[in-house]
Amino acid sequence: MPHTPETRRDGGQHAASGNPHAPDAKVIIVGAGPAGLLSACELLRRGISVRLIDRAAQPSPYSKALLVWPRTRDLFEDLGLVEDVELAGPQINAFSYFTGQQPLATYTFLTDAQGCMGPFSVPQYEIERILSDCLHRLGGHIEREVRLLGFDGLDFSGDITATDGVTTILEHKDGRIERARAAFVIGADGAGSTVRGQMGVGFVGSTFETAFGLVDAPIEGSLPSDQVLYFQSPSGGLAVVPMPKGVFRFFTSLPTNTAGFDLATMQRIVDERGPRGVRLLEPVWQSTFRVHGRRATEFQLGRVFLVGDAAHVNSPAGGQGMNTGLHDAHNLAWKLAAVLNGETRPDLLHSYDEERVAAAARVVRDTEIQTRAWMVKHPAQITARNAAFRLMERTGTAAKYYAPVMAGRRLAYQPLRETQHPADRTTTCRLRSRLPGRTTVGGVFPRQLARDLGITGPDIDPAAWHLAVTRGFRARHARSLTELIAGRRLRLVDLPGTRQTSHLTGCADNGYHLIRPDGHVAAHGHTADLSRLRAELDAGLPHPLTGTV
Repeated sequence: MPHTPETRRDGGQHAASGNPHAPDAKVIIVGAGPAGLLSACELLRRGISVRLIDRAAQPSPYSKALLVWPRTRDLFEDLGLVEDVELAGPQINAFSYFTGQQPLATYTFLTDAQGCMGPFSVPQYEIERILSDCLHRLGGHIEREVRLLGFDGLDFSGDITATDGVTTILEHKDGRIERARAAFVIGADGAGSTVRGQMGVGFVGSTFETAFGLVDAPIEGSLPSDQVLYFQSPSGGLAVVPMPKGVFRFFTSLPTNTAGFDLATMQRIVDERGPRGVRLLEPVWQSTFRVHGRRATEFQLGRVFLVGDAAHVNSPAGGQGMNTGLHDAHNLAWKLAAVLNGETRPDLLHSYDEERVAAAARVVRDTEIQTRAWMVKHPAQITARNAAFRLMERTGTAAKYYAPVMAGRRLAYQPLRETQHPADRTTTCRLRSRLPGRTTVGGVFPRQLARDLGITGPDIDPAAWHLAVTRGFRARHARSLTELIAGRRLRLVDLPGTRQTSHLTGCADNGYHLIRPDGHVAAHGHTADLSRLRAELDAGLPHPLTGTV
């Protein structure tokens, strides 16, 4: 079971939103898809009351997003849900590429100290089921057939401290109109977001001219159950993704002259472009759509935030969309909880926009590049692409360098302050941190090392920061460390003095890593950098403040 704090700073019992209609809910979340559900779960387990509303009468029965990458599985592990996720769909061990129906390259996902780099194929409705069950265990509830109409008196200054909350105007299924106020609002209401429209922010990017078709269906014939297959041809691309219970997803670009789309259309495309000897049976789901690469110009306006598809949409290439939205929710929830619990200043919330806009922009860019490479038609471009794919297979480049990016193991936020780094710019660890796979400031602290140190998992205080120090640093600054930790939600842990530790962290010197509640490294320094550590603690985790926002 996920860790749930027992008492607030004011000494009272945490109300884990047992009554979802409570008018004093601190956060209203609009949209009960994956990003909205994770936002609610992460807030509830940190003692923050929520209202989670959704305009739909029932959850969507369609598979939609599929792949769950390793960094996202970390988030489920911290909620005690990773086994549920891994039982809900097959593990993908390789991506295989074809040109003109002939094998081109296969990239097998490696397993290293962080685990396997490959994703699991889990339909979105299963992710929503798993998170909904967790929500209910935490005392939460989804209010269905409740629609956000707008905000009353929304402050457009962007200043969090200009008001004490946000008033929403909600319409219930019986036509009743309600004005509900909360300290913060999270818009997780999809690509056509009402929250984003009310904020007045842009949704910039592009739309592919080509239409795409999708069929989820069982098959007659044989296909690997642990590989995603990409078939590339001048007439268009075709991807085949294994799903649970013997179903496969067939996703393709459609010819410009396609008048209609049905199972027969997809069968013709599979015969022309894809695996031979495969016949599609009665579809579980089929759809046509346009592929967009767009993001909101801002993810935050004062006390209102955007997560998931409300903030960004991208090509399904690589299965990154749902993962990116879940990372938004994870990044935002701990910061909101820290502010509402009086553990940090409201200006910490501005880092959400700074960090997640950049991360989403990278995903939109990378998935668009993948999609365009998949669809090239000119012979010279095809030759160049195929040569590059073969080279990456032969050298192992894709497995070593690109797969960890897809897996989320290279996710890192740009440091904002010089004090986040060691003072000595020539130190070996600053050079090592530039190597792929090494821990960087802003990056995720090595997951297996975090498990070994007991600083991650469902039984760990989800609001706690951790200060991982070498024994030499602790011995040198024992009195100062006692002083720094006092009054803060900060745990001190010892880094093992092993070669493996220095390899994972990229630093063999005596020093520290300051780790945020979301597992990212807030700061790193050495023996002489105690003043820098103090500055970073004052920035992210100042001594307890009086009152909350």
